[in-house]
Amino acid sequence: MTGLKALTPRGRSFLASGVAALLCALVLGEHDLLRVAVLIIAMPLIASMVVTRTRYRLASTRRLGPARVQAGEESTVTLRLENVTRLPTGLLLVEDTLQYALGTRPRFVLDRMESRGVREIDYKVSSDLRGRFPVGPLSVRIADPFGLVELTRSFTVTDTLVVTPEVVPLPPVRLSGEHSGGGDSRTRSVAAAGDDDVAPREYRQGDDLRRVHWRSTARRGELMVRREEQELQSRGALLLDTRRHAHRGEGPRSSFEVAVSAAASIGVHLSAEGLALRLVTDQGARHVVDGGQSWSLLDTLAVIRQSTARSLEHGVAALRQGGGDGLIIAVLGALDLEEVQALAQLRRPGVTAVAVLLDLASWDRASGNGASWDAVADDGARAARSVLTGAGWRVLGLPAGASLAGVWPEAGNKRSAA
Repeated sequence: MTGLKALTPRGRSFLASGVAALLCALVLGEHDLLRVAVLIIAMPLIASMVVTRTRYRLASTRRLGPARVQAGEESTVTLRLENVTRLPTGLLLVEDTLQYALGTRPRFVLDRMESRGVREIDYKVSSDLRGRFPVGPLSVRIADPFGLVELTRSFTVTDTLVVTPEVVPLPPVRLSGEHSGGGDSRTRSVAAAGDDDVAPREYRQGDDLRRVHWRSTARRGELMVRREEQELQSRGALLLDTRRHAHRGEGPRSSFEVAVSAAASIGVHLSAEGLALRLVTDQGARHVVDGGQSWSLLDTLAVIRQSTARSLEHGVAALRQGGGDGLIIAVLGALDLEEVQALAQLRRPGVTAVAVLLDLASWDRASGNGASWDAVADDGARAARSVLTGAGWRVLGLPAGASLAGVWPEAGNKRSAA
C-alpha cells in the first residue's frame, strides 16, 4: 500500500492505462494487447517496489553563514548531503523548509549520487522582519528514472537564523556618567568591608608592601597582596517603550520598529565603548549587557514585541530600583503628563539622561518624512520635551524618515538640557 501511495500522477496514469488495456484485451481476446497491458501495469509496480525497498541512507548537515544577520541582510545556507551506503541513488528532489518571512522554499534536483558521494547546495535567505526563524527540516524526494514513483523522506534537524534590528553606526559622542569599581573608591570600600572580602593575588616585584594581605600570606605560605586596582567600568540603562498604543504605523517602517532599531544602535554603540548596560522596557528589567557583548542585546531585541501595557510605571520603577546608573537613555513613544513627570524625576545630580523622543504625528503625515523634529512635532511632544529638558534631560527629536545618526550628536550637547 505504501508503494501505491508513492505513485506520481504519471505512475497512476500508467497503472490506469494498463488496467484499461488489460480489460480490453480480455474482452476482445487480443493476446498482443494483453502483453502490452501487462508491461504497462508492471512498470509502475516494479518501480514502486524498487524505490520503497531500496534502503538509501543519506546524511545531511546544514550551515548558516552567518547565523545572525541584520534585517534586510542575506545569509547563505549550505546544505551537505552524503550517500553513506554502497548503493547509488536515483533522482533526488531536495527541498528545505522555510518560514514565509525568509522567502519561498528552495528546491533542487540532484542526479544520481554515487556510493559515498557528497553534494553541497547553497542558497540565500533574507528577511525584512526581526525574529528567530527556524530553517529546516530538510526533505528529500527519491524518484525512479521514469518519474513513476516518488518517495519523501525527511530529516529532523533544524537550525535557527536570528534576524536582528537594523543597527545604524553612530558618531562618537562624549557622555558623562558614573563609574563603578576601581581607584580610590575601591580602596575605601576595602577599608570599610575588611580584609575578608578582598581577593588577594601573588606578590609581584614593585608592589607596595603596605598592600600585603597577611592573613592570606600565612594561609598560602607565600606573599600575597590586595587587589585594590580595578578597571573603571561605566554603567547605564536603556529604556525602550514597547507599548502598542504609544506607537504608530505597521511593518518595518513603523515607529515601533524605528524605536527598536534606535535602541539596538545605541546599545551597540555604547557597548563598544565598554559600557555595562541594562535593557529596561515598560514591563520592567529585561536584560543586562556587559561591555563588548552587544550580540546578546541584539538577540533580545530580535524577538521583542509590542506590549499591551498602558503606562511606563514598571519601567520607571525598574530604573529607580536599579541604582548606580551614570547614564540613562530612553527611547520613547507617546507620553502623557504623568509619565513625563515620572521620567523627569529619574534625572539626579551626576546622572546623564538622554531621551530619544519619536514624534508620532510625523508617521501620520507624509510631509513629515525627512523634516526636522521642530517642524512636525505636535503639542504633546513639545510639552514632553519642555518638561524633560527642564529636569536636565537631553532630548533628541526623531521624526519619521529621519536618521538617528543625524540627531545623535545632540546627546553630547549639554545646552539641549535646561
